[in-house]
Amino acid sequence: MAARSKARKRALDVLFEAEQRAMAPLDLLAQRMASTNPSDPGATPMPQYAADLVELVVEHLPRIDELLATYSQGWTVERMPDVDRCVLRLGTAELLWGDVPEAVAVDEAVELARTLSTDESPVFVNGVLGRLLGMKPALIA
Repeated sequence: MAARSKARKRALDVLFEAEQRAMAPLDLLAQRMASTNPSDPGATPMPQYAADLVELVVEHLPRIDELLATYSQGWTVERMPDVDRCVLRLGTAELLWGDVPEAVAVDEAVELARTLSTDESPVFVNGVLGRLLGMKPALIA
């Protein structure tokens, strides 16, 4: 697995855990970054890209949720499966405000959904992000 793919997974882990624990994602991120002991050979430091993605999601969260509510056709944000909601938040942030090609942002989000969620989730995630991609110029203007 590529370094950025692993970082996306770590960012998703933070977003999902924060939601499950009803914590602010940035507080949990700070805990995760502080708990990484560089002298522990088994410790895996939080990749900077993962931290950047969590911060990007938090920075744009109200707009992300507004877009998801508008473009998820038939699903409220609250009714989405927790993993799908977090994957979509991450994918939307990276698609609209990230520094990777649009296709990469969509493909990586779909792969996270395929690996971590239900059989229907990859199609759902791809559909929502595809609609956002089609509207991207108007959404970020």
